[in-house]
Amino acid sequence: MNAQERLKRQAAERAVEFVESGMVLGLGTGSTARHVLEVLAERLRSGALRDLVGIPTSRATEQHARELGFPLTTLEAEPRIDLTLDGADEIDPELRLIKGLGGALLWEKIVASASERVIIVADESKLVDQLGEKAPLPVEVVPFGWNTHLAYLDLLGARAMLRTTAAGQPVVTDGGHYLLDCRFEEGILEPERVERELRQRVGVVETGLFLGLANVAVVGGEGGVRVLEARE
Repeated sequence: MNAQERLKRQAAERAVEFVESGMVLGLGTGSTARHVLEVLAERLRSGALRDLVGIPTSRATEQHARELGFPLTTLEAEPRIDLTLDGADEIDPELRLIKGLGGALLWEKIVASASERVIIVADESKLVDQLGEKAPLPVEVVPFGWNTHLAYLDLLGARAMLRTTAAGQPVVTDGGHYLLDCRFEEGILEPERVERELRQRVGVVETGLFLGLANVAVVGGEGGVRVLEARE
C-alpha cells in the first residue's frame, strides 16, 4: 500500500467510528470509499458492528459490497439513510465539494440528499482553497444533444470535454448519461451561481458540485487524521 492509500485507509478507519449498529448507510464510490467499505465489512465480521445495511451509489460499489458479503438494500426499501460515507475530488474550507471523477455523481447526490448526515473521507491532497483548483467539474448530461452544452459552458468560463474511454467512446454512467469534464481557468469563483445556472439548462441532469451536503470531512494526512466540521 503506497503512502496515499495508507492515508486514505487511516481516514476510513476514523470515519467508521461514526457508524453505529443498526444504521442504514449510504456507500460511496471511488478508491477512498472502497477502503471505508472494507473497514465496515471487517467490523461486521468481528462483531464490533451489527445489523448494518448499505445502499450503494454505483454498480461498482454494489459489486464490491457483494464480494465482501456486506448486506445491501435499496432506496425503495429504505428511503431514509442514517449516514453516508463517501469520498470527494475536492473539498474547500466550507466543505463544499467537487465529486464525480469516478462517474457516479448522480447516484451519489441522490443518496447524499436522502441522508441525515454525510461524512466525506479523503486524504489531504483533496483539500483546496477554491473549487476547480485541481479537479475538473463533471456535469452529467443526456446523450441526445450533448454537444449543444459546450458553447454555454464556455460562456460560464469553462472549457468542457466529453469524457471518453481509452477506445475513444463516450463514458456512459450507470444512469445512462454522458459526462462533460469542465475546467475553470481561475477556479469556480461562484459555485452556487454555477450550480444554479447549470441545473436550469435543459439536458443537464446533474453537476458534481455538492454544496451544503457534507456535515463532516475526515481527512488523512502525514500529521494524522483531522475531523473538519461544516459551519452552521
